Amino acid sequence: MTDRKTILITGAAGGLGREFAKLTLADGAHLVLVDRDAAALSRFESELGKDAAVQLAAVDLTSFDACRHLMERLERLDALVHLAGVYIDDDASEEFKGVWDTTMAVNLTSVFNLASVFAPLLSKAAPGRLILTSSIAFRRGSPDHLAYSASKGGVVGMTRALARRFAPHILVNAVSPGIIQTQMTEDIRHTRADRLLAEIPLKRWGQPPEVAGVLRFLCGDDSSYITGQVINVDGGMNNA
Repeated sequence: MTDRKTILITGAAGGLGREFAKLTLADGAHLVLVDRDAAALSRFESELGKDAAVQLAAVDLTSFDACRHLMERLERLDALVHLAGVYIDDDASEEFKGVWDTTMAVNLTSVFNLASVFAPLLSKAAPGRLILTSSIAFRRGSPDHLAYSASKGGVVGMTRALARRFAPHILVNAVSPGIIQTQMTEDIRHTRADRLLAEIPLKRWGQPPEVAGVLRFLCGDDSSYITGQVINVDGGMNNA
């Protein structure tokens, strides 16, 4: 990216968010770092060092009003990269109904809220970028993460629908990470390492910079003819 863009990153205190924030800050972007965990955001800011190009916002993205109040604080927005999400074990039993409700709110309702609220601001860019996060679970299905699998399939549907809805003023794409070495995947990497690695043609876990690089591309000028796409970053796992 050659000019000073304003990029809003949700889930900025997580593994992918932190990596992408560092990458784009080095590019000279102005960043709006959003996470529901205010303490984690503060720690990340300390790690980055106080920087006038970084703005923090602790926001519950499941609240439409909270998203609107965040938008009202901004004068410009070139890209919104939505990485926030939850990954909670569940199954089809009644006791996990709360997990379903929480997962759908955090992983899917938030997409509607952000798209609805920020579309007017993003459309002023030339064009703006809205980048969402799906998962390999939307294609393969995770038997012990039913709500997560469904929510990430919903993100794919939203990506394709919003790309048509917002064209030509906003380019809407999604990344679909595989097993990336972050805190979110720590448990399954520990308990299922042999089986999962056997299903990955590259025979290793993905690294956050490998996802961040794709996000950077989608925010940049070289992706100007790409919209409505879901880009797998999974070491070939969906081809196995």
